[in-house]
Amino acid sequence: MTELDTATQRPDLPAAWTPAEVEAELYQRWVDRRYFEADVKSDKPPFTIVLPPPNVTGSLHMGHAMNHSVMDALSRRRRMQGYEVLWLPGMDHAGIATQNAVERDLAKQGMSRQDLGREKFVERVWEWKEEYGGKILDQMKRLGDGIDWSRERFTMDEGLSRAVQTIFKKMYDDGLIYQAERIINWCPRCQTALSDIEVDHSEDDGELVSIRYGDGDASIVVATTRAETMLGDTAVAVHPDDERYRHLIGTEVELPLTGRRIPIVADAHVDPKFGTGAVKVTPAHDPNDFEIGQRHGLPNLTIMDGRATITAHGPFEGMDRFEARPAIVAALRADGRIVAEKRPYVHSVGHCSRCNTVVEPRLSLQWWVKVETIAEAASAAVRDGRTKIHPAELNKRYFDWTDNLHDWCISRQLWWGHRIPVFYGPNGEVVCVGPDDEVPTGEGWRQDEDVLDTWFSSGLWPFSTLGWPESTEDLKKFYPTSVLSTGYDILFFWVVRMMMFGLYAMDEVQPFDHVFLHGLIRDQYGKKMSKSKGNGIDPLDWMERYGADATRFTLLRGTNPGSDMAVAEEWAAGSRNFTTKLWNATRFALANGATVSRPLPERSELTAADRWILDELDALVSTVDTNFEAFQFSRACEALYSFTWDEFCDWYLEIAKVQIADGRAEATQSVLGHVLDVLLRLLHPSIPFITETLWTSLTGGESLVVAEWPKVSGAERDGEAAAEIEGLKKLATEIRRFRSEQGLKPVQKVAGKVRGACCVGLIDQVPSVRAMTRLTEPGDEFTVSATLEVGLPKGAVKVELDLSGTIDVAAERKRLAKDLAVAQKDLETTTKKLGNEAFLAKAPADVKAKIEDRKAVAESEIARINERLAALPEA
Repeated sequence: MTELDTATQRPDLPAAWTPAEVEAELYQRWVDRRYFEADVKSDKPPFTIVLPPPNVTGSLHMGHAMNHSVMDALSRRRRMQGYEVLWLPGMDHAGIATQNAVERDLAKQGMSRQDLGREKFVERVWEWKEEYGGKILDQMKRLGDGIDWSRERFTMDEGLSRAVQTIFKKMYDDGLIYQAERIINWCPRCQTALSDIEVDHSEDDGELVSIRYGDGDASIVVATTRAETMLGDTAVAVHPDDERYRHLIGTEVELPLTGRRIPIVADAHVDPKFGTGAVKVTPAHDPNDFEIGQRHGLPNLTIMDGRATITAHGPFEGMDRFEARPAIVAALRADGRIVAEKRPYVHSVGHCSRCNTVVEPRLSLQWWVKVETIAEAASAAVRDGRTKIHPAELNKRYFDWTDNLHDWCISRQLWWGHRIPVFYGPNGEVVCVGPDDEVPTGEGWRQDEDVLDTWFSSGLWPFSTLGWPESTEDLKKFYPTSVLSTGYDILFFWVVRMMMFGLYAMDEVQPFDHVFLHGLIRDQYGKKMSKSKGNGIDPLDWMERYGADATRFTLLRGTNPGSDMAVAEEWAAGSRNFTTKLWNATRFALANGATVSRPLPERSELTAADRWILDELDALVSTVDTNFEAFQFSRACEALYSFTWDEFCDWYLEIAKVQIADGRAEATQSVLGHVLDVLLRLLHPSIPFITETLWTSLTGGESLVVAEWPKVSGAERDGEAAAEIEGLKKLATEIRRFRSEQGLKPVQKVAGKVRGACCVGLIDQVPSVRAMTRLTEPGDEFTVSATLEVGLPKGAVKVELDLSGTIDVAAERKRLAKDLAVAQKDLETTTKKLGNEAFLAKAPADVKAKIEDRKAVAESEIARINERLAALPEA
């Protein structure tokens, strides 16, 4: 326990920082004072972030906590810099996830959505949303999100629904939305098409079956993991340059079990090195096969319905796909058609992310967005610098998506979501209706049953939330948005789509100036967190135990552009210790008169330590600014941590104690107050709660939320002061090490003399060195027991210690003898190895170098311990 921890403190700050007692009340005070509400009439420059809308069913997980910490830090800093900040919140209706949640709720009552009918079911979903949805918003408040709650939006609210209908109509009229039969991801349980992001892939055990089609020289062998789909084969494909099959191209072969004859076609998509080099082509049940079928004019034969039940005529009709698979293999085996069977065969299988059902590729009539032209615009906005991606290395991945996009399936077979605004008439009429158009009525008219993919409405988020399609004041002030912060894993699924929609709807104005792509949260071993692995961490648990500030600081300290980050509980505990250190340091400074009420004295009136810490503070402001602008949050936090813990607490505060005691209180108190004022401002975006509490106590100011961001002072760096303090630090560090080697405890005081400080420019720092290293003034009976010489740039300083009566000589001799035995054993081992010619002939150079280093360390330790033993008096 140091003096810093035990000093008598000012009564207005409690002895300890207890986040749970402070955070909720402090956050509510910020909200009540409307600090986070953006003023559209302000003449300040705008800074806009739209919150990636969490699912209405969601709760705060570590990925959210990290991203929200980033967005809040960005927003708080810009607000302090004088920007009109809008951080706009909202939620996504999350079509399939929410519908599944309500269907599960109905199932507990023995009901299905079909029992209610569409209209009543949608009413039930709205009721569920009001009762259970949005708990994540309250959790965001726990974290300290400085969000403008007055502008909260929901993707199904009236304004956003109008935006969805408007852009659908516009794109339909422009020929960018159309209906067509294509292969899509299909969930047989949810009974809907799925986007790629709604499909989770895992390595599953399956089987690889090789089947011979045809007989004799005209036969060909194909391999498949989905034997049941062979009922829908309409061709076999080989590579056009594959000599093995060139004689078969253009011929037909009989498809087993069906009696149908199918052609053998040549297609460059086939990899001749994979398997037999021949592939079965099932255009209605595989996306690659569909493309082959299109190129060769093959028929699309659907052999499964929406529930993955076999519909092909024959003995397998009515079977589930997984029942049909072994039955078909058995029938082929009986017919002598099975050439090889491999079980288990591990391969990638897609599962519905909501219900874990194996996804079935399926030919289906769906609505599509033609992406070519809008994808080109999205690509151009990054290439010409209107939107900058951080890190820039991810530009390539972005261009890989935008330059190679396939048309986007936007229809879903759900009831919850934005219903497609297309109506069909009794005589084949098709009418797309905008929000202000009259809906066709009358006998025989019906609306399309499907709803839009959730990503369609969330793709409009940056401008629909600001009032588009109306030309609102919010839209004029806050669009384009300043920064999008999100994970690199949804670069395509969300970022690219927002870019396409934004540039299309807003006349080529990009939706973001900057896109910051962070990595994924992993456990301390680098493994992806998941419930099934049991390695997930609940950020709410961390906040409960360590506080929101410690949670935020842990996450920000690990956040780099594009890089995954690992987290562990001990790191959160370490951040809690950091906040405790900051709390105690501020309490000590306040107890010793730290103030911001007086201006800083002229630099000529300050000590070297004062000038040094002010220069270090200037460097910190510059470093934090540079790294915030580059989205290098880890580096910014590391600089803040290092300055706070090392330069300020461990060094300057210790020097300040001596300066105050030596009669230089007023200047030191001003410097202390100034440094803390600036430091708390710099820390506020990362750890807002504790800094607000400490800063208002220090300054009496209204709130750090609306305080001014620090600027570099502009003073010329004092090299002499820096050199003097570096000398002090080296001298104190060496004395502490030397004390430890002599067996002294850290808090144990010992008489000592410091000689030669005047010659190396450290005479003014001797009192501080003595205080830091527990050296008392020598008395008349001072006897030199141990001597240390510390080399510095301008010369050497000699330190003499009187150890008489300060240590247990017998115990110290025993401890040193034990250490000596270990060092001697290591010297013996390394010497033996280095003397072994056979070992030296075979060992790699780096291994030999390590052993040589170990030998040198052992020799050094033996010399040091023997010297120490010789210096000890007899027991």
